[in-house]
Amino acid sequence: MMTLVPLQRVLNTAARIILDLRLADHVTPALCELHWPPVIARIKYKLYLLAHKVTVSQVPKYTVDLLTPVAVISFRSALCASPHSDFATRRRLKIGKCTFSVAAPCLWNQLPTELKLCQSTALFKRELKTFLFTASYEVSENNS
Repeated sequence: MMTLVPLQRVLNTAARIILDLRLADHVTPALCELHWPPVIARIKYKLYLLAHKVTVSQVPKYTVDLLTPVAVISFRSALCASPHSDFATRRRLKIGKCTFSVAAPCLWNQLPTELKLCQSTALFKRELKTFLFTASYEVSENNS
């Protein structure tokens, strides 16, 4: 099983080199200054973007088939369906949580409605970057 810690260490080291930080200096403010999101936020960005492209029909059918809108499963939710409807989540064993068909719906359903409503991919990307960057560093700023 792959861990993201080595990738994050590479990102942290690059920030230390670029900003000429010592080992004792905190790297989070440096990452924030460089506007570099953590590795996990970069992965989430790719998943969110692919899920968005499914909702606006910008991906091949085999990708669309991996996600099931809630409206398709339940007649009641079909009556209340909206353009930002959630995807049905699937329960898997621990190893299955890494698959697109499991991870993407879980993440997508947590997005704010304003982001789900974006029909423009360019606007969605810009708003998503802001959302992920804020979510990644707001906890760190509150602890400072």
